[in-house]
Amino acid sequence: MFRGVRGATTVNQNDEREIVASTEELLREMIERNGIQPEDVCSCIISMTEELTATFPARALRQVEGWRYVPVMCVREIPVTNSLEKCIRIMLHWNTDKTQTEIEHAYLRKADVLRPDLANK
Repeated sequence: MFRGVRGATTVNQNDEREIVASTEELLREMIERNGIQPEDVCSCIISMTEELTATFPARALRQVEGWRYVPVMCVREIPVTNSLEKCIRIMLHWNTDKTQTEIEHAYLRKADVLRPDLANK
């Protein structure tokens, strides 16, 4: 069985170092909360809102030990009016025996408004 693990965070500016650092922080939080091992990850999709253009956030995964071979794709978030700006989202597809209710999603910084029902689980 594989499950989706969601996460989101925000940055203050369109800056390469901040985007990579914030993405890495989010990934590490998702890993820690769920005990994720890279060899159990099927794939990872990372999206960013349209004003973030300084770098590919997938670079952050390459800085985490063991994540070199995890398939990653970066995509542009749909530009919905009044949506959260400067937002980075991660969707991991993970092989696990955990049920959907046992998965702990991570919403950091201003992204905690996206899913307040899951942010503090």
